[in-house]
Amino acid sequence: MSVQDVKFYQTGTFTVGNRLLLETERAVQANMRRTNSLNSGHRACQGCGEALGARYAIDAAMYATGNRVMAANATGCLEVFSTPYPETSWQIPWIHSLFGNAAAVASGMAAAMRVKGRKDVRVIAQGGDGGTTDIGFGCLSGMFERNDDVLYICYDNEAYMNTGVQRSSATPPAARTATTMAVGKHPGNVFGTGKNVPLIAMAHHIPFVATASVANLHDLEDKVTRAMAIEGARYIHIHVPCPLGWGSAPADTIKVARMAVESGLFPVFEAEYGEITARQTIRRRVPVEEYLKLQRRFAHLFGKTPDLVTIAHIQATADRNIRVFGLAP
Repeated sequence: MSVQDVKFYQTGTFTVGNRLLLETERAVQANMRRTNSLNSGHRACQGCGEALGARYAIDAAMYATGNRVMAANATGCLEVFSTPYPETSWQIPWIHSLFGNAAAVASGMAAAMRVKGRKDVRVIAQGGDGGTTDIGFGCLSGMFERNDDVLYICYDNEAYMNTGVQRSSATPPAARTATTMAVGKHPGNVFGTGKNVPLIAMAHHIPFVATASVANLHDLEDKVTRAMAIEGARYIHIHVPCPLGWGSAPADTIKVARMAVESGLFPVFEAEYGEITARQTIRRRVPVEEYLKLQRRFAHLFGKTPDLVTIAHIQATADRNIRVFGLAP
């Protein structure tokens, strides 16, 4: 009787198939040593990219430090859905900061650990794009400038989702939000605004800057793991689709995240002391339309008369990212 080698098996959970993988190929969540730092019982929406990103990021940090992590969390979706008073889904020492001072609070926590001689305890600050690119931008820049021993993680869902889907400086051009309505001659968010915080972080010449996506959880875990082994200021910017705010199907969160990367609209790279050291090249490049059509916030671009000019402008942005960041295979 002939024996056939196993070629296909499940790799996303701690199942029999996953245990066939080498330890180095398993995700943290597929390992019995996972901590479930963001535990069940939270109130995130179905398909929430931020809940997925935070769970993997913090568990990877815990695994890398022997479970010696404490976090400051800015006001926002992550804070609201995980800590509805008097409950919490966090299984780590966790402080709720104001909307704009998570980086400053985390810097104080790191200073306290240094004074106490607890070099083994590492500090993480967390915030969404509103609390990072907008309201908390000054405190974040100060943390970078001082090179405080903190890993700051931005979960970027590209708007103020918790307060009603208002535009932030991370909202992409042409996107419909509550404050950039799909009306007028040029509907949606205007072109030529916003800021790229990963590049701004690089301009501070801090030890480590990276972008990541929930479409590649192994890469996300690897970057968090390496960041926890570095002293000084570190920044990781994670792209986390929001089905509610983006108008995408909850089941398509990973697909949407992957399309953002493969279209070139969200470059995945890492840098040390201001210099790009690695990037994730695009394996199968897709036109931006495939990404935009999955989201109702861009539906006005595909009406009876598609807005080909705006779509072309968005495609030009993706093309520029691919060229500037060297994302072509």
